[in-house]
Amino acid sequence: MENNLTSTNTPQLKRTLKARHLMMISLGGSIGTGIFLASGGAIHTAGPGGALVAYVAVGIMVYFLMTSLAEMAAYMPVAGSFKEYATRFVDPAFGFAIGWNYWYNWAITIAAELAAVVLIMKFWFPESPSFLWSGLALLIMFGFNYMSVKGFGEAEFWFSLIKVVTVIIFIITGFMMIFGIMGGEAVGFTNFTIGDAPFNGGFFAILGIFMAAGFSFQGTELLGVAAGESENPEKTIPKAVNSVFWRILLFYVFSIFVIAMIIPYTDARLLSESVSVSPFTLVFERAGFAFAASVMNAIILTAVLSAGNSGMYASTRMLWDLARSGNAPKFLGKLDKRGVPVNALIATTLVGSLAFLSTFFGDGTVYVWLLNASGMAGFVTWLGIAISHYRFRRAYIAQGGNLSDLPYRAKWFPFGPLLALVLCIFIIAGQNFQAFTGGEIDWNGALVSYIGLPLFLIVWLIYKVKHKTKLIPLKDCDFESK
Repeated sequence: MENNLTSTNTPQLKRTLKARHLMMISLGGSIGTGIFLASGGAIHTAGPGGALVAYVAVGIMVYFLMTSLAEMAAYMPVAGSFKEYATRFVDPAFGFAIGWNYWYNWAITIAAELAAVVLIMKFWFPESPSFLWSGLALLIMFGFNYMSVKGFGEAEFWFSLIKVVTVIIFIITGFMMIFGIMGGEAVGFTNFTIGDAPFNGGFFAILGIFMAAGFSFQGTELLGVAAGESENPEKTIPKAVNSVFWRILLFYVFSIFVIAMIIPYTDARLLSESVSVSPFTLVFERAGFAFAASVMNAIILTAVLSAGNSGMYASTRMLWDLARSGNAPKFLGKLDKRGVPVNALIATTLVGSLAFLSTFFGDGTVYVWLLNASGMAGFVTWLGIAISHYRFRRAYIAQGGNLSDLPYRAKWFPFGPLLALVLCIFIIAGQNFQAFTGGEIDWNGALVSYIGLPLFLIVWLIYKVKHKTKLIPLKDCDFESK
């Protein structure tokens, strides 16, 4: 069975992303406001032990998803990875829905990052016009993506490096404070024993943190999209997957541990999403770092720009692949001489900016609905990865493939993708379980939280009925086409 995915058409996507780019792209997609801001709320809600349990459990799920993705991406490195794998190994209708789902998710994320940039800049310039900062951020994101894939990769490398260095300094500083080397008297494990620590709120509190942890880890799958433009994907992708996962997990676990050790989970400031009382800011201020709030604000700004930069890249490549396969307007499938899908980039930028503009109308109601509709999209993509990999491996064996010929083989098959599948369904089902636990069902809350799921199913079923697609038999799954 040959792996023949090189296109003879010109121009083509440029395979110029190196291993260091892939590593930082995946890191950049997952280290952001989830760790810098939302981690405090997780500790406050479920206690230090509950937060750690939730993040470790979700981290294990993401590990299996990443190894599943790595097995497919190393063998078939294509820009529209999730959509292509779902189309070839499950059902063309499923692939169509996954592709549009993923594009929408990141296009709306661009709008969310633009809104975040405005809030961050208002910290320093409270009287400045919002459009100035959102427009500048959009121009920066567009510029990095327009230059070339290498330009995007370099930008993401340095954005991510700033975040990684910050987390490492935070963890080292935190451990020095725990043992009394910095910041005054040693705090030890005292905050793990106050009140209901280490667990607070029981099972349902931990379940709520599962959702937050899942959102924090989203972005690791960007590696699959970048595979289509990487050098030697059969070598660089497995290397990036193995190193990135453990770094992300350790960064999150150690950061949460440090915050929980130094700041009591009962401290109400952990619930705030303001940069001035970010758990990172609180720890750095306690260590005696001057201007901690301003420094963290600048770092969070790079994190937001990084997320927007990655989101624009991922959604542009997905839209380009949808057009190339006839599932989006044909003009969006064109590449310029540098291998950049400029038309898809412009279309995605316009959608993201229009979604951002909706924040200024109707008290932001339209924007809230758009954002909620995209909230579940990342988990649906993960679900698609797990299902596609299960079918990929079974089809590969059914067609006489030798596992030793795979550039990378995911461990623990079929346990890994099946566990990831079950946990994804668990997280999706529990998005807003509180809406059903009161005396009366909160239908408005349920609709807002789950709106993304019926939208995905409608897109899937419309395509399925229109084109009369069926589950592809394992013997007929396509490993060969370009």
